[in-house]
Amino acid sequence: MKKSSVVSLVVAAFIITIIAELIGTQRINVGIGTIVLLPMLFAVVMGILITPGVLGKRIAALGKAIGTEEVDLAGTFVMVALLPLGVKYGTLVGPNIVKVIEAGPALLLQELGNLGTILLALPVALLLGLKREAVGATFSICRESALGIIGEKYGISSPEGTGVLGTYLIGTLFGTIFFSILGSLSLSTGLHPYALAMATGMGSGSMMAAASGALSEAVDPAMKETVLAYAATSNMLTGVTGLYAEYFLGLPITNFLYKKLEPVLGRRK
Repeated sequence: MKKSSVVSLVVAAFIITIIAELIGTQRINVGIGTIVLLPMLFAVVMGILITPGVLGKRIAALGKAIGTEEVDLAGTFVMVALLPLGVKYGTLVGPNIVKVIEAGPALLLQELGNLGTILLALPVALLLGLKREAVGATFSICRESALGIIGEKYGISSPEGTGVLGTYLIGTLFGTIFFSILGSLSLSTGLHPYALAMATGMGSGSMMAAASGALSEAVDPAMKETVLAYAATSNMLTGVTGLYAEYFLGLPITNFLYKKLEPVLGRRK
């Protein structure tokens, strides 16, 4: 590991972060809903554009400092960057355990709905030709806690790590746009706005902010603050319970189904 590569990577990440924060959150009205573009989205796009090989060349002066060695280092740095987040989740468990118990089954059991997506996503991933990458990509919605679990168990450079990172990036690029539109359109289902607000807390800060922000703009102004409060509480509880659901339920179930389905649905090389 060259010191110059580490410096280049850190400087590039710092500059991208500053630019993304200066751009800020952008909202675009598209008639059927509101698309919310968060700074994280702009940061990911800029990071992709300065990566060697993208669009046939590296663009901008910043891109000249990023080569294949820096890209290889980035995977290791992801795990380092996730350590403070892991500490944050740990501090949430103790102080908020009473809130988790008092929240009742609606908030406590919502994470189990994630297990249903495994049944849909894993077969599709296998049909597309993924191998062990399918496990990392489909055992959860693949946000920060999932990166930590896969990184510690398999390593972020493993096939499982490739899968979880792929879903994480796709979720960042398209998830916020999808959920911001869904937040606006969901009221037409007839479900109560507070129930919809709880549903936005899927363990992703960016997606929750996009969905709840669009939802709060579509409801009665008197309900706006309550909708945002429900969404934030739900997301916090998902951060606490989701970590355990992913580790003790989601990952074992996905591994079990992979062993059963891969010989049937997997595409051989």
